[in-house]
Amino acid sequence: MQQKLKVGAVSYLNTKPLIYGFEQGMMSEEIDLVFDYPANIASRLLNNQIDIGLVPVAVIPSLPESHIISDYCIGSDGEVYSVCLFSEVPLNQVETILLDYQSSTSVALLKILLEEHWKISPAFVVGPAGYEKQIKGATAGLVIGDRAIELQTRIRFVYDLGSAWKEMTGLPFVFATWVSNREPGKKFTTDFNTANAFGLAHLPEVIKNIHHCPYDLETYYSKHISYLLDESKLSGMKLFLEYISHATV
Repeated sequence: MQQKLKVGAVSYLNTKPLIYGFEQGMMSEEIDLVFDYPANIASRLLNNQIDIGLVPVAVIPSLPESHIISDYCIGSDGEVYSVCLFSEVPLNQVETILLDYQSSTSVALLKILLEEHWKISPAFVVGPAGYEKQIKGATAGLVIGDRAIELQTRIRFVYDLGSAWKEMTGLPFVFATWVSNREPGKKFTTDFNTANAFGLAHLPEVIKNIHHCPYDLETYYSKHISYLLDESKLSGMKLFLEYISHATV
């Protein structure tokens, strides 16, 4: 019997449609799912502790071998809603930014936007667990995932990184995509795509199985998160990787 491949996924709300097929038993004979936050999934893939991961795209240049194995991703074509800079003061008054420890891509994107788009140079501090409570005065915070959704109505100034990237480049942004550290084969890739597509084709069922969400998930999944890894997203991803390849921030 062939050994199962270990697949690392993220347990954020935005990944639920992509993993729904797996949770319904699709490819259960071929993969074992493990869950963590994005930076840890990236670390596991880098250290060969998993075979495939839904990883922040910033990690791709660090992998000795990488293969994007799905036609689906965590992306946005404008406002993403769950990757934002939160502040009590306008952006030009921010002195320090607490950085989210959960995703290297979001941190890299923020630094690019600060330098190239907003043209300000605040100090950076990696936020510890619970750092959201330290967002006050001239100290802002980059927050991603479900925690960002919860903060939307609680902090006065919200700067959406998906919107800012679109304003700056005219392109969509890819936050994470399915990457394998070796070529898994055509049939596996086809089956993997089919499993990804299943949840997107059954969004009402996906939403029904999620409880205690602070936001309208139908809007989130249809308006904010853009899942298809099409040519425009690949162009956005290529540009982002070019930025980080010669970043000075």
